[in-house]
Amino acid sequence: MEHLRGFIFCICFFILAAMSGSVEASKQFKVGDHIGWQQPGANNTEVYTQWATSKRFHVGDSLSFEYQNDSVLVVEKWDYYHCNINKPISSFDDGNTVINLDRPGLFYFISGVPDHCKKSQKLMIQVMGLHQRAESSPGIPNTPEVGLAPGPHPSSSGIVVTVTLTSVFLALILTVVTMV
Repeated sequence: MEHLRGFIFCICFFILAAMSGSVEASKQFKVGDHIGWQQPGANNTEVYTQWATSKRFHVGDSLSFEYQNDSVLVVEKWDYYHCNINKPISSFDDGNTVINLDRPGLFYFISGVPDHCKKSQKLMIQVMGLHQRAESSPGIPNTPEVGLAPGPHPSSSGIVVTVTLTSVFLALILTVVTMV
């Protein structure tokens, strides 16, 4: 009888784990893939925009910048659009920089070498939070219709459904365990 109760409990636990959603591992993205972080050629000024288009960034992921004789600046929106290298949030020049994406929202990166940013060595990404769907957002860079990774979409309906299903399933488990 105890074996049956333990078996039923294990089955219920695995079903509950499957219902609560999948866990996705964090990813590290090499910025620019094979070209790394460098000033784009005159015929390839959209390289970082195109690179970001093919990626989906989530909280917990990280960006790896690999470069030589250059730097990476994390900047505010205004500094990104105006290629202002004078007030970075963070500055790196070690040749192999890893930036952790620790919050949802927009992140802005530019080269710290004068004129590289003006020649399109800059990157803007939008990081999606947990339980957020990919949707296009008109007028906001970093969404599918503009060519970058989609942004966050605040919604609590998924949480409510999960809590409700979990509560019902836990009640079912308790009923079955007490009957056995």
